[in-house]
Amino acid sequence: MNKRTRDLFTDQDLLNGLKNRDADVITAIYHQNIDLIISFVTRNSGSQEDAEDLFQDAIMILYEKIGNERIELTCSFQTFLYSICRNLWLQRLEKRVGTKVDILEIEDFIQLSDETVFEMADPLEERKRIYLKHFGTLSPDCQKVLKLFAEGKSVHEIAQMMHYKSDYYAKTRKYQCKENLKKRIVKDPLYNALTENEKE
Repeated sequence: MNKRTRDLFTDQDLLNGLKNRDADVITAIYHQNIDLIISFVTRNSGSQEDAEDLFQDAIMILYEKIGNERIELTCSFQTFLYSICRNLWLQRLEKRVGTKVDILEIEDFIQLSDETVFEMADPLEERKRIYLKHFGTLSPDCQKVLKLFAEGKSVHEIAQMMHYKSDYYAKTRKYQCKENLKKRIVKDPLYNALTENEKE
């Protein structure tokens, strides 16, 4: 998809595309907004990796909001997305330092209601987002294996469905995928911050 095609999407197209999990729309949202989010995060005590993670979390929040209710924008889509990212990043900075912080604004933003902002304050929701974020980085094979186990399929059923050579291999593969996912999660700075906060 070229730049001209990306620019043809209206704000309503972006909302509808997110709701329908349209790959072209999601790609357009990324290209149109990621530089802004990177600039905001890196100017406010974060890294580019932090910004990428923040962007993914904001998109997941939008998925949930759009899936559960109709959103009527009172601003541009970019301002709405920036406002979500801003609130998420402000929460994370305040968790790090243990007090309120001032941030450098680089874009107009809107005040979001508590229910829009978050569910992210719920540790269980944050854990879910972290899990889903890293689950999405696994290979398609690993994702399918773990989904089948989560659905209650037996080792033998999974071996047959995945065309593995033996039940033992299916069991081993499940263990490998689970450990791979676990390693990715425990390396996530957000997961570590969440864990530390729960200890306090």
